[in-house]
Amino acid sequence: MKKKVLRTFAVIMIIVMAMGLMTGCGGSKKGEKGEVYVYCFGDYFDPDLEYEFEEQTGYDVIIDYFDTNEELFPVIKNDTAKYDVICASDYMIAKLIENDLLGEINYDNVPNAANITDNVKSFFEDFDSGMKHSVPHTWGTYGIMYNKSMVKAEDIDSWTDLWDEKYKDQIIMPDSVREMYMIAGKMLGYSMNTTDENQIKEMTDLLLKQKPLIYKLANDSARDLMIGESAALAVITSGEVLYSQELNDNIGFVVPKEGTEVWTDCWAITSNAANKEGAEAWINFMLDGDVAATNFEYLTYAIPNKEIADMTAADVLNPSQEILAKSETLMNLGSEADDMYSKYWKNYKAKK
Repeated sequence: MKKKVLRTFAVIMIIVMAMGLMTGCGGSKKGEKGEVYVYCFGDYFDPDLEYEFEEQTGYDVIIDYFDTNEELFPVIKNDTAKYDVICASDYMIAKLIENDLLGEINYDNVPNAANITDNVKSFFEDFDSGMKHSVPHTWGTYGIMYNKSMVKAEDIDSWTDLWDEKYKDQIIMPDSVREMYMIAGKMLGYSMNTTDENQIKEMTDLLLKQKPLIYKLANDSARDLMIGESAALAVITSGEVLYSQELNDNIGFVVPKEGTEVWTDCWAITSNAANKEGAEAWINFMLDGDVAATNFEYLTYAIPNKEIADMTAADVLNPSQEILAKSETLMNLGSEADDMYSKYWKNYKAKK
């Protein structure tokens, strides 16, 4: 419904602008304020919004896409291509800041930052204190998706449930080193950002005990496997839940009581942005309430915007404060710690 409204708005704007040109009283024309180069995860906002931004602001938008944060980093670090505004995840924002690759936002040009909800702000302290360099686009948690016809809801409230032998060959775990060690860490009472090798070894041993119960390691495909009822349980991000429930009424979701990983994907401005004001205009546009509503309907990922609080009130998108207090943000630990995790992850993968 919202998308249709926006398309109608865009048509009206074209007519108004055309009339303005005929009378000599036209408003901003696309591209008259220059170009804004955007680098973003693929399919991460409603494509109709690109055109609306151009019509509203007079900027011309050029968008390139990437698949992973790790693909983005060398492009920005090596200045392979020039971008004004990027979308990146929390730990990558920290890495970019550490390498002086992000500029500070002038919030005088981003009044819609007042729409950012308070619940997400505390997590920025782990990777961008005071939100000096970035603002949230979407956020969410990791939890356990389950099939109600195979699993009783009251039986699932803890990461330890994924170690229950009655679910043998019915469990999908993430094919991701940090998310797997987050789960084991929460069970053992350790931080998901620990660099203590003894703790990492203990977490590896715990994961190896569960390995015979796993049906499959999967990331993006986990959602489709659950929709198709190929498994009973899957570790998955909350952003996939509402979409999955639209296609399968048996889908449930819980954030385990031990706490979890809270992730935030953010808009940020590169330190060498050629059009900083245009980048800030893009960020301000994305924080607008109507734009947030459009993106939520398109993505079904939680968007921390006060103007759409009623739309994003679903429990699956809003863990309790008690659980959030036990949760953490993935942090950039540096190459030495990354190599240590990689060593133990390879050991986990190699063992039958």
